[in-house]
Amino acid sequence: MAEAAQREASDELLISRSENGVVTLTLNRPARKNAIPPHLWDPLRAVFHDVMESDARVLVITGAGRAFCSGADLAAGGSGGPQTGPLDAMHPVNAAALALHQLPKPSIAKVNGDAVGAGMNLALGCDLVVAGESARFSEIFVKRALSVDFGGTWLLPRFVGMHKAKELALFGDMVSAKEAAELGIVNRVVADAELDDFVDDWANRLAEGPPLAIQQSKRMISNSFSTSFSEALNAEAAAQSVNFGSKDTIEGFKAFLEKRKPDFKGR
Repeated sequence: MAEAAQREASDELLISRSENGVVTLTLNRPARKNAIPPHLWDPLRAVFHDVMESDARVLVITGAGRAFCSGADLAAGGSGGPQTGPLDAMHPVNAAALALHQLPKPSIAKVNGDAVGAGMNLALGCDLVVAGESARFSEIFVKRALSVDFGGTWLLPRFVGMHKAKELALFGDMVSAKEAAELGIVNRVVADAELDDFVDDWANRLAEGPPLAIQQSKRMISNSFSTSFSEALNAEAAAQSVNFGSKDTIEGFKAFLEKRKPDFKGR
């Protein structure tokens, strides 16, 4: 049974990796608009953990077919299963959300269609969100008599402010890609036909960047709402001391002086 579940998870979570360290995770349940069934939360967390432990430089998350992710698969039991209590059922959901949040490498959500419920918050949990023009977003939970999860109550106010976050959560209305960009939920909206090329360009640029510097900047910005200004300055000083002790910074200065593209190794 465990082997069968593993095979099923591998079919439903497709992983590809480019030569320069861009890992692409594709949710592969197009018939269900890539809704996440209970058995898939642990494998999803495992993917985030594996990316963290590997020498991968960037994670891209997208969905197969015409949707990004329609949230938890309620037809398959939602977040839990028949033998699982509601609170226990949320543990693997929370573990997956936390693993994405704690990922030190930069992540990009390539939103190729609807991103609703936990699917919307999966996108928001990434560092960058790029949406095709036909993409839509919704904190749809309330329409199913559910409250927001997968980190949405923490993420939304930081992107859109308290009042707008409550509007999105309490009504669960669908938001277009254009509206999402205006709210600050999405970094860029591009034509559907240009989505792959645009995200490939961003992912490759990140992969070619200095990993130590990128990861430290990501961590400090992510922590900025819970630190004072003086603590932020101290963290910046500590990060720069790490950078100046790295070979990548030497390479960066050398490449600048030699007017060539730097070759960063992450050390």
